[in-house]
Amino acid sequence: MHNPFRPGDQQTHRYTVVAADFAAFEAGGGLVHPVLSTFALAREMEWVGRLFVLQMREAGEEGIGTRVEVQHHAPAFEGETVELTATFAALDGRELTCTVEARVGARLVATGRTGQRIVDKAKLEARFAALRAAS
Repeated sequence: MHNPFRPGDQQTHRYTVVAADFAAFEAGGGLVHPVLSTFALAREMEWVGRLFVLQMREAGEEGIGTRVEVQHHAPAFEGETVELTATFAALDGRELTCTVEARVGARLVATGRTGQRIVDKAKLEARFAALRAAS
């Protein structure tokens, strides 16, 4: 792992809301609201933080998520583009923490934090295999 970043550095990602992102549950709930769901928002928040990891990992390394925290403040509607900004908050050993903000124009949609650890890919795959075998 190498780290060309400093606290305060930022990455951005733009995402257009589609119907598949709506707040809906298959288990008897169906559509809750025709807006960007919190779980789809969490996916995009994790991705924008991963943009740092993609530049930090070296050959034979991979990032693995350790946390996603989402405070959902306002809706994002189908067809709207959400701009997500991850700010490099800290690197503790091999674990990167970012703060994340999501906006549609001036509207604050969400804030939160993500965590990702950069690990040896072969060790990670071996750990997954051991866990699958124990199941």
